[in-house]
Amino acid sequence: MFSSNTVDLHILKQRAFNLRWATQAEGVIPLTAADPDFPCAPEITDAISKYIKDRYLSYGPTQGLPALRESIAQYYSNKRAFTINPDYVLPCDSAAFGIYLVCKAFLKQGDEAIIFDPVDFLFRYSIEAVGATAIPFPIHPVQQTLDMDLLEQMVSPKCKMICLCNPLNPSGKSFTKSELTRIGDFAEKNNLIILSDEIWSDIIFTPNAYTSMASLSDSIADRTITVHGFSKSYGLAGLRIGMLLCSNPKHFDLLFQNSLHQSTVHGVNMLSQVAAISALNDCGYWLDAFVKHLQKMRDLTVSSLNEMPGISCHLPESCYVAFPNITQTHKTSEELHRYILDEAKVAIVPGLKQWFGEGAEGYVRICFSTSEDILNEAMSRMKTAMNKL
Repeated sequence: MFSSNTVDLHILKQRAFNLRWATQAEGVIPLTAADPDFPCAPEITDAISKYIKDRYLSYGPTQGLPALRESIAQYYSNKRAFTINPDYVLPCDSAAFGIYLVCKAFLKQGDEAIIFDPVDFLFRYSIEAVGATAIPFPIHPVQQTLDMDLLEQMVSPKCKMICLCNPLNPSGKSFTKSELTRIGDFAEKNNLIILSDEIWSDIIFTPNAYTSMASLSDSIADRTITVHGFSKSYGLAGLRIGMLLCSNPKHFDLLFQNSLHQSTVHGVNMLSQVAAISALNDCGYWLDAFVKHLQKMRDLTVSSLNEMPGISCHLPESCYVAFPNITQTHKTSEELHRYILDEAKVAIVPGLKQWFGEGAEGYVRICFSTSEDILNEAMSRMKTAMNKL
């Protein structure tokens, strides 16, 4: 399923946007946006085809298909040790919109929310879009312990939320149960909502284990809004399907009111929900094989990067991105990104504030969710270019 001959570059160059194949110059290999180069599981497209064959594409329920809400609740019960009432599950049009929706529902002009640094730009973007201020909490990409004293110092009376990206994009850190417990206790002490983005939670490399924030205790679950999605695990980014899960009925009502689903201004399209149901119920075998392939690609990527002069890369515990330190090249992240693009014809993501925060300078992000042949070619080109520096 994940060999080189399953990657259709002809189609990718027509359809894979967001810094990927369809937006690059001919001959460039994009190791950029975190999106697989592989086609999705066949059961997903079969389910969509089965749904549309009767040619009825009517409105769906404003709170999402009951079958989808039940499937995600069952999934979290089985895989995350978190019992959730399906009535408090809200499908939304992408996990990215889910992050924004949580900020819209729980933050107002002048509020503050703590984010990690570095982290995906969507947190800062969403917080600022609703008029609040993002307060960055620095966490070194290979940091093993959280500086809870520093975290305590960052709380002001204006602070209403802490945003957790677990696993952490771009570093690939998977937070331990002990770390999450300290964060949860901190949130309880300071009466903060916890936004737990768990879109990467299926991509965990052995021997690491995943813990969901809401599974820790009833009291922590009561203040946690979990964001889940299907783009990273199942390659469904273009379907724009995400999920919000919560334990507190008042929180669910607030999210639903702010979603505008009841007015049909927003809402998840039916085909996306059908695809998500199939992914959850039918495609576990595909996901297991995908993660196994990704672990091999991770090892290949990190090993190759560490052979390049001036580059040092830690082994990510999760996600399918590597985040190497490039400071010894004596180039900025943007300069190295440009050099690799021009010299090696490989596109990578520079560690700029606009992407990941100020803590990302001195790093670049490299996505390895592609075939072994493509990845080997990209690493070979990069190694040749780095040896010329």
